[in-house]
Amino acid sequence: QVQLVESGGGLVQAGGSLRLSCAASGSIFSINAGGWYHQAPGKQRELVAAITGSGSTNYADSVKGRFTISRDNAKNTVYLQMNSLKPEDTGVYYCNAIIGRTTMGRVYEYSYWGQGTQVTVSS
Repeated sequence: QVQLVESGGGLVQAGGSLRLSCAASGSIFSINAGGWYHQAPGKQRELVAAITGSGSTNYADSVKGRFTISRDNAKNTVYLQMNSLKPEDTGVYYCNAIIGRTTMGRVYEYSYWGQGTQVTVSS
């Protein structure tokens, strides 16, 4: 089995910074892609940052220049550095990872979600 465990959320004042971590554990061959999603209170979950297996990144317009997604393959961990936080960044942040696992000598990709971590930005 594979687990994604998120950490790093909390309460911060506007303009502050937080660093979220998403650590994958279990039977993992590779992390092929990762993404961070934001779900504001009463709204749908939306993608804010993504990173591919080769390290290419993509960001939602609302976080460009403020958030940075990165990965540490040796630690099977994806990070989200959040700077210049705004009250509208408040919500639950979920990590998603596309993970390769071997079965009968072949690698298959599976999508996994973390449990979410709360970020609250006060004005």
